[in-house]
Amino acid sequence: MAQSAHAQTNAELKQEIDLLKQQLQVLMKKMEASTAAPAASQAQVDPQEFNRVKIKAESTEDALDSSGLKGLKINGLIDPTFIYSQNQDRSGFIFLNNFDARSGEAPYAFDNGNFGQAMLDLQKETEGGNKWRLTLAPHKAASSAYNLGSIVHEASVSIPLIDQQTRLLAGQVPDWSGYEYLWANQQPLITHNMLFDFTIPSFYSGAGMEITRGQWIAKFLVGNVNQVARASGDKDPSLNYRVDYSKGEFSGFGFAGTHTFGANRLDIFEVDGYFTRGDWTFQGQVGAGKWAGMGADQLNGPTDAQWWGLSGLAGYKLTPRLQAIARADYINNSKNGGGVFGYANSTAAGIAFDSRNGFGASQQDIADYTAGTISELVGANRYALSLGLNYLLNPTTTWKMELRYDGATKDVFQDFRNDPSGAAGIYKNRNILLGTSVVVSF
Repeated sequence: MAQSAHAQTNAELKQEIDLLKQQLQVLMKKMEASTAAPAASQAQVDPQEFNRVKIKAESTEDALDSSGLKGLKINGLIDPTFIYSQNQDRSGFIFLNNFDARSGEAPYAFDNGNFGQAMLDLQKETEGGNKWRLTLAPHKAASSAYNLGSIVHEASVSIPLIDQQTRLLAGQVPDWSGYEYLWANQQPLITHNMLFDFTIPSFYSGAGMEITRGQWIAKFLVGNVNQVARASGDKDPSLNYRVDYSKGEFSGFGFAGTHTFGANRLDIFEVDGYFTRGDWTFQGQVGAGKWAGMGADQLNGPTDAQWWGLSGLAGYKLTPRLQAIARADYINNSKNGGGVFGYANSTAAGIAFDSRNGFGASQQDIADYTAGTISELVGANRYALSLGLNYLLNPTTTWKMELRYDGATKDVFQDFRNDPSGAAGIYKNRNILLGTSVVVSF
C-alpha cells in the first residue's frame, strides 16, 4: 500500500475496500466466464491480478478492523439559529447557548434552550453484538442542565444476553418519553412542545434491559433520574421504562413512565403515537405527573406539584421537499399554586415562582394570597401554538422557520420590553417568538 492504514481516514479506507470489492466482482465474473468458455476468455483473465486484488482487499479490511474502525458509525449536526422573542426584547443569532442562567447566557424563556445545537454521535458494534454509544453535545447535552459543564448526552452499552433481541442496557441514557426527539435533524420545528420541555426528565443513569419481540420493543432502567451520582443519604432508586408498538412503518404508539420512591416521590406517565398517510403526518402525546411535596405553595405546609397536559402535531407535504407544520400544546398546572417537574423549586418557608418559564401563580396573586385577600393560590395553565415550514435543501441540509405564540391564564411571563432592568416586575400572559434555522447533518 502507498501509505499506512493509520494515515488514512475511516472514509478513505472504506472507499478503498469498496473499490477493491468491485474489482474482485469483475474478475470473478471473468473467471466464471472462463470456466464456461475457456478458449474465449483465457486472454481476459490474469490469475495473478485476481490474487493481487484479493490480497489487497483482505489486508485493507484487516487494517480497518485492527484500527478499531470496523463497525464504527459517526453522525453529527450543527443547528445555527436566529430567534426573536417579544417579551424578552431581544433577537439574534443563537448557537451553543448555555442552559445555566448564571453564565450570562440565560436561555430564552417560555420556549426552550435546545435550539442552536452541535452534536457528534459515535456508535460501534462488535462482532459479538455488543453496542457502544457516546453522544457529545456542548451545552445542549441531556445532562448539561444538571451536571454543569458536561457535554455527554449519552454514554451507554447494550449487551446481548439470550439472543440479539434480549439485551442488557447500562450507562447514561437520554429520556425516551413523547413523540419528539431532542436533535434538530429529527424534528420538524425549531422549538419543542411544552410537555417535552417541562414535564419529563432529561436523562437516566443506571442499568436495565431492552427486549424486542416482533413489533414490540420494551426497555427499562433502574437507577437515577437527572443525576450522575446520588447525594449522601439518598438511597431510593427510580424505575424508568418505555414500551413501543409499530404496526408498520407509518403508524404506531408507545408509553413511558418514571417513578421514584422516597420522601419526594415522583410519578410521571405519558402515552404517544404517530400516523402517516400520504402527505399527511400526525403525532400526539398525553401525559400527567405528580411530585410529592413540591407544589409551589408551601406557606401552609407541604403540597404536591400536579399537572397534566397534551400536545398534537400535524404536518403536510406541500411538495416533496417543503412541509408545513402546526403544533398545539396545553399544560394544566393550577393545583397548589403550580409547579412541574424540575421547576417547582419549593421551600418550606414560602412560595416558588418561575418567571422564566411561566409556571406558578402570578406575582399579584401571590401578594394577595400572602396578605389574606384571596384564600387559595392557583397556578397558571399554559398553552402554545406553533406554525412552521421546513424545506429540504439537499439530503443533509434543512431550512426551518417557526412562529410561536405562548399564552397563560396568569401574568407569569416577565416583560423586559416594558421593563428592561426587570426591577419593576412587569409580567404579561402571552409572548410571541419567531425563529429560523439551518440544520446541517451527516
